[in-house]
Amino acid sequence: MHQPATPRLAFPALILANLFLAAGPWLVRLSQDVSQIGPVAAGFWRLALAVPFLAVLALRQGKGQPLPRWAIVAAIAAGGLFFAADLAAWHAGILITKLANATLFGNFASFLFAIYGFILLRRLPRAPQGLALLLAAAGTVLLLGSSYELSQDHFDGDLLALLAGLFYTFYLVAVDRARRTMKPWPVLAIATAAGALPLLAFALALGESVMPADWTPVVLLSLSSQLVGQGLLVYAMGHLSPVLVGLCFLTQPIASAAIGWAVYGERLSAADGVGALLVCAALVLIRLPDRKLATGEAAAH
Repeated sequence: MHQPATPRLAFPALILANLFLAAGPWLVRLSQDVSQIGPVAAGFWRLALAVPFLAVLALRQGKGQPLPRWAIVAAIAAGGLFFAADLAAWHAGILITKLANATLFGNFASFLFAIYGFILLRRLPRAPQGLALLLAAAGTVLLLGSSYELSQDHFDGDLLALLAGLFYTFYLVAVDRARRTMKPWPVLAIATAAGALPLLAFALALGESVMPADWTPVVLLSLSSQLVGQGLLVYAMGHLSPVLVGLCFLTQPIASAAIGWAVYGERLSAADGVGALLVCAALVLIRLPDRKLATGEAAAH
């Protein structure tokens, strides 16, 4: 049976999604400094402001399509709850650990989702894929090695970031399964709507300030991270393997380092450059087996 070709825009959309998502930590900090709201409240506004736009896009994309089964809707909503837990844990962790620690442990989801991809394939990584995983891990350590620091003072924040990575993996699994039968905008709309109110309840329970003094950072956070970043990510996930999607998340530390350099004047070391190159090499390697497979299928037909 002939397999449909992967759209050419899927991989560029995935890379672009990660570039937008990488600006999230910076905008969360701006939300605190400029908007004067708490980190969990920033996560609430990220989702809440996006819901009306996503609802319109979902209705337009789903027009004429059969309604999804309630079991699928429930699974996506559960994924949205995991996404809310991810945002709450990671945003809170950013404040009580080093940004590099939060980025490193938050990207734990990259490898967990890649492992999920191999479980779906029911096989171990081939040699190029195994090498890609090793290069990605080494590149991530080099990227964050100069600023990463294990300390008892950061333990709570590091644990929250690790939990965030685990919660994000569950969200990604729910989205990946839903995208096999549903269009991207309805999936993202359901997940976003399901996660918004729990974040508001958690922010209020923590006693955070919720109403922004300045709406600019929270609007930018919602537009860039939720509408554009997650929108492109959910689209790409319907066409690319979880292994490739997982490793592409590691482009976020590269983009975060660039933002730190541009906005805060943070110096980039030679190790940062080597780490970025290793992550890029991993992305090239992880795509080679898929290309060979596609070539073989094309020849067979």
